[in-house]
Amino acid sequence: MAFCPRHRDQTAMTLRLLTQLTTVVGATLLLVACAGNPPPPDWQSNAFAALNSFSSAYLRGDTSIAELELNHARREIARTGRADVLARAELTRCATRVASLEFDQCSSYQPLAQDASASERAYAAFLTGRRMGQDTALLPEHYRALALMPAPDGTANERSALNTLKDPLARLIAAGVWLQTGRLTPSDIDMAIETASDQGWRRPLLAWLGVQLQRANQADDPAARTRLQRRIDLVLQTPPQPQ
Repeated sequence: MAFCPRHRDQTAMTLRLLTQLTTVVGATLLLVACAGNPPPPDWQSNAFAALNSFSSAYLRGDTSIAELELNHARREIARTGRADVLARAELTRCATRVASLEFDQCSSYQPLAQDASASERAYAAFLTGRRMGQDTALLPEHYRALALMPAPDGTANERSALNTLKDPLARLIAAGVWLQTGRLTPSDIDMAIETASDQGWRRPLLAWLGVQLQRANQADDPAARTRLQRRIDLVLQTPPQPQ
């Protein structure tokens, strides 16, 4: 598909945002028509801006703003009558929740699954921790490689495979998937905490600190338990600020 120079920057931004939020390779929420250099449809810009705002607000822990932005995106997409496009947006919601260890089997996507593409159905299966089989080939390449990795052998201080993912949100999504499938290692938990902390993402940081605190309790490690609780308390002292 040829893109008009006038809209190349906006189109590139749109594709980057979709890749970050849904990581579904080849999925786009719209096609920009170049004939006569018409302006892009306003629902495109509105939906992408709202999805971006949703993700940012949700990750920093501002639930009310996140819900407003997600509903805004839904309304904009609904104007097109495209259930397949709405399914992609709902996968954005699901992926962001998985990164924050909030699992609901992609409930808002399920009613739209029949209109989704095969790659989107594969991505939904990945997000919910289901066995992929041949559908692994339909995943984005970076997730495909992780899905094909052998299970960790339990070696002490084994390096986290999550560091192969450069995008921080994709890294947390993969960590959330591995938690569901029982493949998560201690180094993966450390990587998830470091990633959420570096980004200032309050919601997933609290979730992953909670996972590590649970492990410290199970190991009867009072020093680690005290240290982790102090960190959790520090995060909880500062409520999310709307942006």
